[in-house]
Amino acid sequence: MATSSVTAQISSTNFKVALDDGSHTWFSDEPETDGGGDRGPTPIALLLSSLGACTSITLKMYAQRKGWPLDDVRITLTLDSNHNESTIIERSIVLEGQLSDEQRERLLQIANACPVHKILAHPISIRSGLALA
Repeated sequence: MATSSVTAQISSTNFKVALDDGSHTWFSDEPETDGGGDRGPTPIALLLSSLGACTSITLKMYAQRKGWPLDDVRITLTLDSNHNESTIIERSIVLEGQLSDEQRERLLQIANACPVHKILAHPISIRSGLALA
């Protein structure tokens, strides 16, 4: 997997964060109940959407390479975090198409091999530092 980079910037609008990867711009925000304007998904929703998108793309690519009749993938993700002890992400995958039981089982294995799943399932180090403006 190549190195990826995203810039996050917050200005005067409470909790609205502009995100930019050099090709795309999108926003994150907090709900109005938490002082935000609900102008975009929360940071946690963005994290879950990364796993959902990666899983869907990985499954579709694999099925296409194999010539399998995978018509649609729908993934529901929930995150339960105890903040101090553990975080559990539940991922429920619905596969539409005339797939055999063996193909479905193989696609479940492939889902666990998507790059974002691998990142989240292994220890992560985050190095933070201050940069000059």
